[in-house]
Amino acid sequence: MTSEQTARMTLVAGATAVTAVKVMAQTDSAAVDQAFDALKTYDWGADPATLKPINQAIIATHGDTAAREALERRLVDALTGGISRSAQDSVCRRLRVVGTTRSIKALAALLPAEGTSHIARYALERIPDEKATVALRDALPQVSSKLKPGIIGALGVRRDSRSIEAISKFLGDSDMQVARAAAQSLGLIGTPAAAKELSRFAKNASANMKIPVADACLICAERLLADGDKSGAIALYEQLRGDDQPTHVKIAAMKGMLTATTKK
Repeated sequence: MTSEQTARMTLVAGATAVTAVKVMAQTDSAAVDQAFDALKTYDWGADPATLKPINQAIIATHGDTAAREALERRLVDALTGGISRSAQDSVCRRLRVVGTTRSIKALAALLPAEGTSHIARYALERIPDEKATVALRDALPQVSSKLKPGIIGALGVRRDSRSIEAISKFLGDSDMQVARAAAQSLGLIGTPAAAKELSRFAKNASANMKIPVADACLICAERLLADGDKSGAIALYEQLRGDDQPTHVKIAAMKGMLTATTKK
């Protein structure tokens, strides 16, 4: 078989696959409609297979912007249509895959509620739009202490430098989950400003925060080094080599220092 014949067969196979996807999407449209109808009464204990056509639609619309937008709109409409907590959870999981700017407002509305905050946050974390970060940032002062670690963590995942000041205030929080989340988040943000806050707090950190802050500093140093801030990373590693640090921290700091000093 010649290369030309092989190329022709590849093109035909690709076209056939695209056609098959389109046919599947058309064939399953009724099933998708039924699945969205099922969402209206879906609750704990219901058969998750009834929502499977929506998953298939997500796969079928990959690469088809218009179809994906239409599917996202239907999911957002369902989310705001008074469905059960279980159905909201299912929709948010799907918006984690297809969600865009269109989904942010509906997801943000779920952040203050204990039952939906976590899954809405997971969806927002994946949306590559600054408005998703703003929604998480705005929610931080509104949510309860129980939900704060999750929001703080999400801001760290998104490396939101504008939240550094707000997050640093939680380093000394009486709730250890909140305080530890703040340290880890600053480490993930990994900017010079975040490093400054961690270093400042580390000097007088309580016994139960000493290791979480040290671990956060190690993460922050790695981020700084990856971003090209060799001197900032070395300064953090140097701080973590003291005799007051746990053995595993000192070893990690020495390894980090070696990497930083030999990095071109």
